[in-house]
Amino acid sequence: METGSLPVELWRLILAYLPLPDLGRCCQVCRAWRELIFSLDNTRWRQLCLGRPECRHPNWPSRPHLEPPSWREALRQHALAARTWTRNGSEIQSSACLLFFRRRKDRRVWHVGPGCEFETLRGALGVVGPYDRVVLHPGVYEEQAEVALKVPVELVGLGLLGEVALLVCMEQQCPTARLCNLVFMPPWFSTVVYKTSWGHVQLDNCNFEGAQLQIRGPGTCQARFCSFSQGSSAHLLGVVISLLDSCDFSGSDAASVTVEGPPASERNWACKHLAALARTFPSQFGSSPSSPRGSSAGEPDPAGGVKKEYVSMEDWKRRTGGDAVCQGTVIEDGWSDGEHSDGEEPKQDGTQNSKKLFTLIYKIPHENHGLSHLLKPREDGSLPLASSPEPPSATPEPLTLQQELDRDPEAQMLASSVLGCIARRCLFRDGKGGVHLSNYGQARLEENVFRGLNYAVRCIQNSTIVMLRNEVCECRASGVFLRLSAQGVIAENNIHSNGEAGLDIRKGANPIILCNKIHSGLRSGVVVLGNGKGSIRSNLIYNNKEAGVYILFSGNPVVSGNHIFQGQAAGVAINENGRGMITGNKGCGVWVMSSSLPQLLGNYIIHNCMYGLAVFCRKDPENAEAREGNWPGQDGGDAVNGERRAAEGEARDGQENFNEEGELFAWESDLDSEDERHSARRSISVALVEGNCLSYNGAVGLYVKSSEALNVFGNLVNSNCGPGIAVLQSSQLTRLVTNCIVQNGRGGVTVEKDCRVELRGNGIYENSGHGVRLSGNGQIVENDVVGNCGCGIQVSASTDMKVLRNRVQPVQGCGIALLGPVKGAVHDNILFQGHPDNKKSLLHVDPGSESCVLRNNSILKPNNSCAPAPPWVLENPPPRPLASSPAGLSSSQYPSRLGISMTARVGATVESGCHSGSMFCSIL
Repeated sequence: METGSLPVELWRLILAYLPLPDLGRCCQVCRAWRELIFSLDNTRWRQLCLGRPECRHPNWPSRPHLEPPSWREALRQHALAARTWTRNGSEIQSSACLLFFRRRKDRRVWHVGPGCEFETLRGALGVVGPYDRVVLHPGVYEEQAEVALKVPVELVGLGLLGEVALLVCMEQQCPTARLCNLVFMPPWFSTVVYKTSWGHVQLDNCNFEGAQLQIRGPGTCQARFCSFSQGSSAHLLGVVISLLDSCDFSGSDAASVTVEGPPASERNWACKHLAALARTFPSQFGSSPSSPRGSSAGEPDPAGGVKKEYVSMEDWKRRTGGDAVCQGTVIEDGWSDGEHSDGEEPKQDGTQNSKKLFTLIYKIPHENHGLSHLLKPREDGSLPLASSPEPPSATPEPLTLQQELDRDPEAQMLASSVLGCIARRCLFRDGKGGVHLSNYGQARLEENVFRGLNYAVRCIQNSTIVMLRNEVCECRASGVFLRLSAQGVIAENNIHSNGEAGLDIRKGANPIILCNKIHSGLRSGVVVLGNGKGSIRSNLIYNNKEAGVYILFSGNPVVSGNHIFQGQAAGVAINENGRGMITGNKGCGVWVMSSSLPQLLGNYIIHNCMYGLAVFCRKDPENAEAREGNWPGQDGGDAVNGERRAAEGEARDGQENFNEEGELFAWESDLDSEDERHSARRSISVALVEGNCLSYNGAVGLYVKSSEALNVFGNLVNSNCGPGIAVLQSSQLTRLVTNCIVQNGRGGVTVEKDCRVELRGNGIYENSGHGVRLSGNGQIVENDVVGNCGCGIQVSASTDMKVLRNRVQPVQGCGIALLGPVKGAVHDNILFQGHPDNKKSLLHVDPGSESCVLRNNSILKPNNSCAPAPPWVLENPPPRPLASSPAGLSSSQYPSRLGISMTARVGATVESGCHSGSMFCSIL
């Protein structure tokens, strides 16, 4: 029969009356009929799918408003999953296989209920044969003692879900069973309503109310479209594999799903079938409807209902009040953005110099220094990030998950594992906990939604978690906790709007955190402490109220290739003996404690409303208040106390949750023993900041207030609104070596009284104030200080100072000025005149500095003011910083070989008016 003999619409109307078997037969007639049957997807196939008692909407419970791609395919998947329980049998011998199918064909149907063959469930189960079906008619069935299932059986409730309720405790003692369309409530003698320790149970469209499901390995479970409410939970003990597909967990008193113990060594018959079924789940990495990378910029993200939006810095400042923060902010006791030293001319808009008294007439070329490639326009005419006054409207994306897995075999192996509890497309909501793993438990969570819980996932005691494409939001404490050597892969999740940290890693936990969106948290994005480790790579971390990544108390993660931006505090904060390798991130404001001995390598730290990088020392006595989250100038506010107060709140809010495992949640007791802490330390004795770009920040590029040693090597510090580098407190030596400090809104380098600093091999060019202003002690050796608006080098009130072999050219100040009583040596410097009308001495010595030794300093001026500009050049060596490492610094790699050349950026801002609060809160 030709389909063209009738209109297609009429055929569709006729075929809509066919049952499922007849539709299948029609598909086999010919290709035209097959296409016609497939075209019924939104009508007849949808009706058949939703009409089956064992299944609900394919996207229930988390996204029932979204239509599936194909209703026919959804029905096919339902049918395949519903048959798993019947696949038991000896498949090797053909005679046994034939007996199995004959037995299924001859199986009986028993009815239970008033007026039926049996009035009680126990009575029916006493006579059923293998694979018989027991149909329970509407009513409540209660048993006063435990009921045993001794043969494979199928229990099905008749009517709508909720019309058949069981108040029973069942123990499965047979290889397989199926329960469908039933409501389970606990009997008077037990909260456990169903348990098995070796068989397989399939649960379809069942409700658990105040009840517990218990599966012990090698037993297995497959639950589909089930609801666990009123404190119900699933306990999986030593399971090899179990599937929870499209289930709803709500109102839990503890964890909704508990996975405890390593997978049992023994396997039951269902393990291979469940593993094959699990592998049919969508496993492609990268783009998926709930993937953090699945939405284009500015489009709604289905997973979180948020927009992935990159706004201009001006818009962001206007939204968060950033302009108020950047103007006249007091940066501690001795220095203020609102005051200027003599000779300093601030930039009016942060990008262009204001009008100066003089301009540089006798210009000495210095553009070809060792870091010039970071400032010169590219071949296509675009500006590199370090020289662009505005953040780009669209930034390069971090690596995709597939790219990360391709270069990390360990992560790839973990991400593909299917052992333990597998929860897919479930909804965990409005309760205490989501999934709890302990004692070598294993779980795989895919495309679930965790919302309104105390915590979403807690993984402890050597357990392994794989989390892919989940949404974790609105948790009252942290979203995901990892403790006590837990491990796993957490990838492509949308973690947002949580009361504490998005991820909390402690006590030797070592997860791999890839390609997540971690944003809009009321505290930090990621917190690592207490010997916590981990690899945090290629994530989008933004709009968190506290630090994007916070590392403290011997935390030691690798933080690499992330995009940390639009935060309301520091992008990365490190203190309290926190460590970690911070490398290649896309520009964040960084806040560290030098006592943590951090290594910051190859990052773009740009377009932050305050400091680019701030280095403090928590050991300073005067910072005692800071230990409690009370920084000088603080006037109160919830955001001030930071994550330490947050942790106390976390312990309060979830006290019963955490204490029930016997773990005291105070921060001090969360630390390991001193022996463990010392053994975890790396052989690093000095904090290191190397190969970074600190550009276009609203205050100082690098702000140092630390009593411990610090090495600052090979960084580009340019176009910041304040000084390029400000050292306010440094009783130990701060080494500034081979950096390029250029075009900052105030001075190049500012060193306050009693600080010890070594400046060696730097290029300090065209800053709006003094090139170097030093009031402390130290050495200024072999630097190029050219084109700065104030003095080239100004030294005052120094008791031990050496200025040796520098090349200096000021614009309108002195070349080298020694003010007040200065002791030390100034020799072998070359001083160039910058403007013929600048009458200030190129080498100025106050009367109180007679004890300072001056020797072999060269002063170069044109023969007369009318002569053309002399052909002065910087040669032997060429303009500093040099491209190669100077002698004696071979332990550190230099920027020409670092990842700083990658195209990357980070931006972060601070909460309006919260300089002493959010920016410097004692997080955790």
